[in-house]
Amino acid sequence: MCDELTAQDNQRTGATRREFGIGMSVASLAMLLPSPADALTVTGRDVTVATADGTADAYYIAPASGRHPAVLMWPDIMGLRPAFQQMARRLAESGYAVLVVNQFYRSTKAPFVKPGESFDQPAVRERITPWRATLTPAATTSDAAAFVAWLDKQPQVDTRRGMAVTGYCMGGPMMMRTAATHPARVRAGASFHGAGLVGDAADAPDKLIPRMKGGYLIAIATNDDQRAPGDKDVLRAAFAAAKLPAEIEVYEGAMHGWCPPDSKAYNQPQAERAWTRQLALFTRQLGKA
Repeated sequence: MCDELTAQDNQRTGATRREFGIGMSVASLAMLLPSPADALTVTGRDVTVATADGTADAYYIAPASGRHPAVLMWPDIMGLRPAFQQMARRLAESGYAVLVVNQFYRSTKAPFVKPGESFDQPAVRERITPWRATLTPAATTSDAAAFVAWLDKQPQVDTRRGMAVTGYCMGGPMMMRTAATHPARVRAGASFHGAGLVGDAADAPDKLIPRMKGGYLIAIATNDDQRAPGDKDVLRAAFAAAKLPAEIEVYEGAMHGWCPPDSKAYNQPQAERAWTRQLALFTRQLGKA
């Protein structure tokens, strides 16, 4: 979970990686996230997307030529920032048109973290936590509709092919809500150290699986699994009942937040393995990029 307890877990187990702080330069991030061997030339820019509740700031990047499958990326609780722009670039270089959004646009523009800040700092948590109140399931569903529609209007997007959605931390449930409300478009979804994928509410993310189509990757942090060991079994059963292929795995030794390269919990070997599994999923579900 992206909360104070998980931050304490990461520190207590020694999983924090001080050399990978929010203050990393774009050049350093690029070194950690090398381009694929057959990288395409890409172009990226800051964009805005009109939603029912205002204007969301976002970052869009796609190959410089041709039409490609779309990918909608929901960031973790630290929001849209250089690390996610670099991750989007890497996906685009592999042949995808990628939109990374600021899910907190109702409250603030991105980036809203300063060099050296992280969610395990009380002042940062106190600043960000109130913004989460506006991100209701209804708000996420409404935003997802706007983001999907925006992507489908871009000349670099091949709307004849399915699209993918990815979510990190709090973005995991957002990925599942997007997939459930746009089954005609979403053919692949990936959650990395997703928070709150299983719940008791009728509209909890796991209850939405029967409405989804395509294939999925659910990459679970070790400490998240320790706190809710039954969640992976609930998800496996739900995907099986819906007859949807899903790769659900606990990444041993990888703590919550291990995927973004600026995270204190960054685990490069496990992050690379998760990235490889994501690309394999996209190839299966969307066709070769």
